[in-house]
Parts: sequence; C-alpha cells; structure tokens
Amino acid sequence: MKMMTSLIAGAAAALVLAVTPAQAQNKPQDKVTLMLNWYLYSEHAPFFLGKERGYYADEGIDLEIQEGRGSAVTAQAVAARSATFGYIDVTTMIKAAAKGAPLKSTGVLFQVSPMSVMGFSEKGIKAPKDIIGKTVAVTPGDSMSQMWPLFLKVNNIQPDQVKIVSGDAQTKLNAVTTGQADLLLGYVMDQAIKLQDATGKPVTPIRFADSGVNQISSGIIANKNLLTENPDLVKRFMRASTRAAEAAEKDPAAAVDAMLKANPKAGVRDTLIVGMKQSAALYHTKDTANQRPFRVAMKNVNDSLDLLVQYGGMDAATRGKPEDYVTLDFLPTN
Repeated sequence: MKMMTSLIAGAAAALVLAVTPAQAQNKPQDKVTLMLNWYLYSEHAPFFLGKERGYYADEGIDLEIQEGRGSAVTAQAVAARSATFGYIDVTTMIKAAAKGAPLKSTGVLFQVSPMSVMGFSEKGIKAPKDIIGKTVAVTPGDSMSQMWPLFLKVNNIQPDQVKIVSGDAQTKLNAVTTGQADLLLGYVMDQAIKLQDATGKPVTPIRFADSGVNQISSGIIANKNLLTENPDLVKRFMRASTRAAEAAEKDPAAAVDAMLKANPKAGVRDTLIVGMKQSAALYHTKDTANQRPFRVAMKNVNDSLDLLVQYGGMDAATRGKPEDYVTLDFLPTN
C-alpha cells in the first residue's frame, strides 16, 4: 500500500511538472505598445534585442514596437492611451506634463543629451556664435525643435539671426548635402554619422550639452493612470527594458542585428553599431556610474527643470519637483 501511495504521489508530481510549463506557456500575455520618438536608428536597438531574447516575454509582455514622428507626437499618443509606453525626450514630456498632460517618466536612459546642431567641418562652424546668419534644417514637433529655442536663448542668439527650413529626417539630410542648409538639428550618434557616411565628408556637431543645455534626454514615459491602475505591468516592462539596455551595452552588435532582423531597412549595420556604442555612452553620468540603466539622479532632473524655467518658458511658480515628472519606483532594485 505504501509503495502504491508513493507511486501515485510520484506520478502526480510528474504530471504537475509536465503540465506547469505548458500552462505557463499558454498563459495570455499583456499586449503592450512602445511608441518610439522617431524612425528607427541606433538608440532603439536595445528594445529589439530585449524582444528577440525574450526579456519581455519572460515578464508576460507581448511587445509591439512602433516608430514615432517626434517626441511631442509620441507624448500625445501616450497621453491619449493609444500607446502604452513612449520612448521620447523626457524634457519634451515635462513641458507637456507641466501644462496638464497626464504623463510621467518611469526611467531616463539618456542622462546626457545627444542633441546637436551639425554641419560639414569644411564650413568652419564650430561654436554657437558661428551659427548666426546660417540656415538650419529642423523637423517641427521633434525633441530637438522643442529645445532649439532654449539653445538659442542660452547662447544669446536671437531667433531671427538664423534662417530655418523645415522637413522630415531625410529632407534635413538632403538639405545639408545639397547646400540648401548649412546645418541641421540631429543626434550626435544618428544624423552626424549618416551625414558623414552619405558624403564621405567629416561632420562637426555642436552638442547642446557642451553649449549650456545639458539636460536629461531619452527615457520611458507612461500615462499617470496606468501607474496606478496597473503598477505591476509597469514594473515588469521596466525590468525587461533594463535588462535589454544592459545587454545592448555589453553587445552593441547583437542589439543592432536584432533591430535589422526586425526591420532590414533600419540602416547600415556598421553605422548603426557605431551609433549604438555612442548611445550607450550617454546612459550614465558620474552620479549614476554604478547604477543600472534608467536610474537617473534626481539632481540631474532638477537641473533640467531649472534650465526650462530660466530659458525654456516654464513658470517658476508651477514648476514643481523632479518627482512630479520622473519616478524611480518602478525600476528594479537589484
């Protein structure tokens, strides 16, 4: 009888072991949409690596990654809940949130701004003062166009001292390549590399961060209602995204390959790998050097708020605290 009982118990245990993985595999996953700030480029590769390696699936998330058309546009989509999360310039989100948009950042990946105004080195445009009298190509609605007035004000340049031409990402590159514009607004690890690859000419970026506008940059944003309605989903998403960023830091080529596998038209592999390496260099400041990605120092957020008040038109009386715009509560603690 004891032997029979043991056999039954053993069979039951084996059945549980056999069924449990199947049950886990068949468990419905949360469908999540991540809308990016722009067309695909190096900065976005970690999310594709995380999806390919199953980091999001491990957290019960079925992730869809969508291209964006500017940080302001993505912020509107997240505010309207047509996207679950956004990956955008966080200072652009702060400006929208200060005006009442129900948005908050759950982690800042780029803690040093990659924003730049750039042109061919042969033109000798090396400092902000050299921009006066020049033509600059911009994309209305993207994060750089949002910060451009701040850059001008910090560097004592009047808006009418610069001619602006507008266009999408490719139009900006074409404008500089053909000489219709002297400069364009772009990211140092994206457009600067593309411009140089397309022409073979060296490019000189004037980084906003080196010119008085050293603000936090790209990060994850969510609708505030989601943070209270489904905090567990937010934690799972940030846990997977943190793993993805760490993996991309360690293996930039694998991250780029994952993105190209998902979308072969995302760019040239060698160029994207260079850009991914430059992107990873923006993940930390000296204050967060020993922290996992996305865990920004609140002093950095506060300094960005100060810049927005001083030069960006934010009302000092209603600026609020860093914690009003950025939370670290949903990030992994180990």
